[in-house]
Amino acid sequence: MNLPQSDMAATRRLHIVTTVNAAWNMWNFRRQMLAALLADGHRVTVLAPRDDSVEELVELGCEFRELKMDMKSLNPFAQLGLFLAIFRAFRQLKPDVVLGYTIKNNTFGSIAARLLGIPFIPNVTGLGTAFLSGKFLQRVAHLLYRVAFAGCPVVFFQNRDDSSMFTELNLVREEQVVVVPGSGIDLEHFAQAPMPTQDSPVQFLMIARLLRDKGVVEYVEAARMVRETHPDTRFLLLGPAGSENRTAFSAEQAHDWERTHGIKYLGPSDDVRPQIEQAHCVVLPSYREGAPRTLIEAAAIGRPLIASDVPGCRDIVDDGQNGLLCTVRDAGSLASAMRKFLDMEPQQWAAMGQEGRDKMVREYDVVHVATAYRKAIADICGKPQIAD
Repeated sequence: MNLPQSDMAATRRLHIVTTVNAAWNMWNFRRQMLAALLADGHRVTVLAPRDDSVEELVELGCEFRELKMDMKSLNPFAQLGLFLAIFRAFRQLKPDVVLGYTIKNNTFGSIAARLLGIPFIPNVTGLGTAFLSGKFLQRVAHLLYRVAFAGCPVVFFQNRDDSSMFTELNLVREEQVVVVPGSGIDLEHFAQAPMPTQDSPVQFLMIARLLRDKGVVEYVEAARMVRETHPDTRFLLLGPAGSENRTAFSAEQAHDWERTHGIKYLGPSDDVRPQIEQAHCVVLPSYREGAPRTLIEAAAIGRPLIASDVPGCRDIVDDGQNGLLCTVRDAGSLASAMRKFLDMEPQQWAAMGQEGRDKMVREYDVVHVATAYRKAIADICGKPQIAD
């Protein structure tokens, strides 16, 4: 999808740095936004750990600077080293503005940018494990956010629950807050597809990194429960295992669930569209989300959804309209929602899928996100057009 050049481009060719904890994050979720900034004539550098997505980002037109970081580590010396690495990178790259994603890049990045006099625009894509863990980690996260975001001209959030929490905790000021529809969705790339034929076994599909916080345990346990009464139903699990997260499950554990709970582990995929198109319903029983990409993609393709009734998920799922909501951390509630779905007529599934597609067209088109970023950058750096 090629987004047109904006009439809010800056007065000169800007150097925009984006920083995140994985290069694939920018490629998989934000390449349309990167393409929009490149279309406006800006120089864009991605500062992130190196992975297989780097070559594709460079082919898109971005520059790349490697950032070594350990996402699992809580060692204070390691965190100081990461802060210094980000500080040195910003000082050498001399960006006009930095766009940040993920907790460490947002907090350390915004502090480093402030010390260097560089505008920093963070995007809170979710609260992360720290907010879902014990009180000590929560206090540390609150302090980091409060200090880091104090000097940011704008802070993007992906749902209003998160933005309200941050303002209530005095982590940001109300005038800083802008809520965007996740990373947006390319509605041409994720085109609507017809539901699977009625004579095929019903397939539930969960797409997520294999993390406890994503509700993987609840999903596999609910699958075991539902198969007791609906033995022909299929339960698929798609996503990378063993990621750098303290709550991650291994591929070996996923294969054990195949034997004990009757699910099918598909591993990771660079293109989830074929699996979504073959599914009757996409499931995400996450503990909390920013704007869950898998639900957005599934809704765009026209699939009904089942998700936990938590921030992020309930922004995407309108209960009874384009999907069903269940109680968080409750495999029994998830199993009940799945059985309710199985009791519906295929025409109801199709209607839910159509409602989801319509919602994505109305609210989640990537153009909305690109416009928000272009406006924020223009407000900071000036509004006249770039000279040829």
